[in-house]
Amino acid sequence: ENTVIQTCVVACYGLAFSVIKLNLKLTSSVFCRNILSLTGGFGSYMIAMDERTYKLIGADYPGNRAEDIKNPGLGWMTGFLFVVSFLGLFSLTPLRKVMVLDYKLTYPSGTATAMLINSFHTHSGAELAGKQVKCLGKYLSISFIWSCFKWFFSGIGDSCGFDNFPSFGLMLFRNTFYFDFSPTYVGCGLICPHIVNCSVLLGAIISWGFLWPLISAHAGDWYPSGLESNNFKGLYGYKVFIAIALILGDGLYNLIKIIYISAKEMCNKSTKQSKLPIVNEVIDNESSKVLAEQRKRDDIFLKDRIPTWVAASGYVALAAISTATIPIIFPPLKWYLVLVSYIIAPALAFCNSYGTGLTDWNLSSTYGKIGLFIIASLVGSDGGVMAGLAACGVMMSIVSTAADLMQDFKTGYLTLSSAKSMFVSQLLGTAMGCVIAPLTFWMFWTAFEVGSPDGPYKAPYAVIFREMAILGIEGFSELPKHCLALCFGFFIGAVLVNLLRDVTPKEISQFIPIPMAMAVPFYIGAYFAVDMFVGTVILFIWERINQKEAEDYAGAVASGLICGDGIWTIPSAILSISRINPPICMYFGPSLNS
Repeated sequence: ENTVIQTCVVACYGLAFSVIKLNLKLTSSVFCRNILSLTGGFGSYMIAMDERTYKLIGADYPGNRAEDIKNPGLGWMTGFLFVVSFLGLFSLTPLRKVMVLDYKLTYPSGTATAMLINSFHTHSGAELAGKQVKCLGKYLSISFIWSCFKWFFSGIGDSCGFDNFPSFGLMLFRNTFYFDFSPTYVGCGLICPHIVNCSVLLGAIISWGFLWPLISAHAGDWYPSGLESNNFKGLYGYKVFIAIALILGDGLYNLIKIIYISAKEMCNKSTKQSKLPIVNEVIDNESSKVLAEQRKRDDIFLKDRIPTWVAASGYVALAAISTATIPIIFPPLKWYLVLVSYIIAPALAFCNSYGTGLTDWNLSSTYGKIGLFIIASLVGSDGGVMAGLAACGVMMSIVSTAADLMQDFKTGYLTLSSAKSMFVSQLLGTAMGCVIAPLTFWMFWTAFEVGSPDGPYKAPYAVIFREMAILGIEGFSELPKHCLALCFGFFIGAVLVNLLRDVTPKEISQFIPIPMAMAVPFYIGAYFAVDMFVGTVILFIWERINQKEAEDYAGAVASGLICGDGIWTIPSAILSISRINPPICMYFGPSLNS
């Protein structure tokens, strides 16, 4: 019951979160993402359409037309959410066995939630379970108190506090290499496999340690110098599109591999064990109880199958309704462009869900930018900005809800919950979110100047999204020099690395990095890679000291760290809404010469 209820809640707030692009870190608690969505601004791509953002960019800005304005309205926002928000739930449902059982993806947030729920309702292994509950509670309390302590030093703005602690010096700090004392990401490092954490760190070293400094050295030649950090014509364009290339290379390779294996197994009834491109879980034979419990989980998870024809017909029917409705809300976005978006959306949803399962990062905004840029470039100057922003919303909604659903399926698998009940609960929660999210945003929109640089809710990404749509009108030719060539190279590299993982023996392939995990820090930064690596180092040492203890308690420690940090965001958000700021800004800078 608790699992089904939290699934409904996640679906409700996740709808608001899926249409948000905040300049905030994503965290991993059920509650914290809800609060962030309420306090950070609803749908920055929607705010990018309004008159205030148009004026911020400037009426004389090339490509910024007064005709491409649509101010937020409760009616059209609610209708838009109803026609786009359910498709993601049907897009990947047939692949839940592949993602959870065959790939054995971690989904750290889903695993942490399951651990927390199981700790309240365990009936077997009472002694060990009791110790795990105490361990979870201990580290949840430590994480909560530490997050509260950090808040007092976080000041106003983005440069204060322990989140900006130059652990390795100011030079590396400027390249985002620092430990930010985040219990959430350390906890993720404890849950995720070592190869995932090492892949993330390797990606951070390649990108922020070598590639971005090298490209920055060509400022003024490859791209104009002096651009803002979020301008797609500068270094930011390399960061976004190279990360996208890596993600697509890895995701599409795995998607094609799944289709190939599935087709082969359907033709050959004598099914053999498939070698899927994943990190295989080593099962210890010392305890038959563990194997029996896993079989029980597998049986319950597979018992309530959601028929493939239900998912397929549901997706087709909803896509047809949406294809007919969206052009009424956004006339520049023609029906055939919406249809094409829905044809390619499941592939992108798979890529995002696969990456979320590995790293716990939902990169729906990255896929939204793909849709934004492509559709804006196809439509052109006559309505391209509005069409691109609307397509961004469509794509973000599908890939985000699909990843959230797979997180919840992971929770359901670990808590022995009915998949059908969870799916129905997800539908109910999504329907609630279609009403609650616009109403909540409307409350903030009417009470505050959302999007104003001088207001409490600046929505900085609204300007970025509109500028990206304007850039899309001008086409890929406006990207910085050599950007497309680098994207192509990294795309091919991701495919080759995956191929190498498949053709080499397991003794070697287990040490080959995962491109999907490597791609995340390319775009986000190296700080969370450092945090996750700290978690994996702690786990590695713990396993060497006491393997059994690490197996029994690592999940409880990680869940406590993640949940404690997330729960703190509730009082933190209340303080923010009440306009109570931290009293101290702890800032680090170079010492002055005497």
